[in-house]
Amino acid sequence: MHQGIREGVLNTRRSFLGQAAAGLGAAAIGLNPDITPRLQAAEAKSPFKFAMCNETFENWPFGKVCRFVAECGYTGLEIAPFTIAQYVTEVPPRRREGLRRQIEDAGLKCAGLHWLLAKTEGFHLTHPDAAVRKKTGDYLVELAKFCADLGGNIMIFGSPKQRDLLEGVSRDQGMAYAAEVFKGAMPAMEKLGVTLALEPLGNKETNFLQFAADAVELAEMVDSPRCKIMLDCKAMIHEAEPIPALIRKFKSWMTHFHANDPNLRGPGMGDLDFVPIFEALAEVKFDGWVSVEVFDYTPGAEALAKESIAYMKQCVAKLNG
Repeated sequence: MHQGIREGVLNTRRSFLGQAAAGLGAAAIGLNPDITPRLQAAEAKSPFKFAMCNETFENWPFGKVCRFVAECGYTGLEIAPFTIAQYVTEVPPRRREGLRRQIEDAGLKCAGLHWLLAKTEGFHLTHPDAAVRKKTGDYLVELAKFCADLGGNIMIFGSPKQRDLLEGVSRDQGMAYAAEVFKGAMPAMEKLGVTLALEPLGNKETNFLQFAADAVELAEMVDSPRCKIMLDCKAMIHEAEPIPALIRKFKSWMTHFHANDPNLRGPGMGDLDFVPIFEALAEVKFDGWVSVEVFDYTPGAEALAKESIAYMKQCVAKLNG
């Protein structure tokens, strides 16, 4: 957008927000007052909220990532904690405030956290040692605090290697151990307003929670309104049912969605047709984040971000056409 036009639009939106804040109070809005109308305007144009995962940008400065993601047309940034610090307990309040300010100043919302246990040590969801499980649950609470501090309300539990069933641990034991860990974290997560989204992953990544039905079974064991599931395209290709059918089947449990191609690049960068996927998401009135998560960075961060959202918007346009 031309700089002069952009500044004019922002001034108009700031004026609008000033009127809203007079009635509601800036604190009640819960976002940087300069960008709330920008978020509302962007989200009003599409039935879906698009986000991008920040680890795609590897060594980019955090503020630059936020600005670029917003320029591409996304309204959310999904964050891998290891890109900020090895342990979120090492991130002081002032830095958390600064991170949130950079997200919001760019016109974004925090779309939540993922890769929760990546790059950490000493945590394991299904470990037979109760002390390890307790430590893992305690750290999930710290992650929830970090998520809330950044303005997010979703935590995606993937972390395949930190949930794998170890030798001698049966599937039923693993389910019981995992439910114990998550139940222990739920009171704090409920208080913070943060939802845990269990992520099914295929057998190439993990031997535990490989299917959406498994994730629902575990969520039912946890029995909290803040424990749901999320669906990931590259993982769902291992399921017996097609992706649109799974979306419809698990619509009441699904709170987050990862858009990617089975070739590990972004949507539209492989053979997976996303038109039926968005058709199913629209049919079930999915209102969570559709977040681009890639694993093959070969095309480069800029191309991955730009081409992914351009393709997704084309798919949505076809639905409306």
